[in-house]
Amino acid sequence: MSSVVIIIDDDTTFRDVLQRRLSQQTSYYVLAFDNECAALRESVDSVHAIFLDMRLADSSGLDAIARLREQFNPRHLIMLTGYASIATSVEAMRRGATDYLAKPVGLSELLQRISHHDCTKEKQGSALGHTPMTPAQVEWEHIQRVLLTYEGNISAAAKALGMHRRTLQRKLKKFSPYGRAN
Repeated sequence: MSSVVIIIDDDTTFRDVLQRRLSQQTSYYVLAFDNECAALRESVDSVHAIFLDMRLADSSGLDAIARLREQFNPRHLIMLTGYASIATSVEAMRRGATDYLAKPVGLSELLQRISHHDCTKEKQGSALGHTPMTPAQVEWEHIQRVLLTYEGNISAAAKALGMHRRTLQRKLKKFSPYGRAN
């Protein structure tokens, strides 16, 4: 059997499209799940890569990294998120992710990241860029750090930030100020 790629994402459309495209355009055997518990029930060898969404419906992808690495020992564990921030990328890498990419991300970028060449520090840093941060990005990073400190508790983070809980929720509903590339 060829190497396995596991996709864990609760967005059904994204998961199905990625699974289909990887299956059609590569020699990987692709398994897709909507949560980490379903993936952990699988018994597979030779896992080459895991694409893990950071915000799953009932849990955090960050919390799943250690269990997934322990069971599957993948060469690549790539955190995917629609809410990229420096704080969460650092935390994902600290917990064992090998890469961190902001959605939307193209198939060619994903294939490049899981190619048989080792990731360089230059590639790992390219997801967030090297240009000076805008004021909106600085605010976003600060909010993400505080949220991480309070383990995602909106009320506690809002209190620490000196803002109303609803104000923080509105700021979080907006897209990340890093912009999107198709």
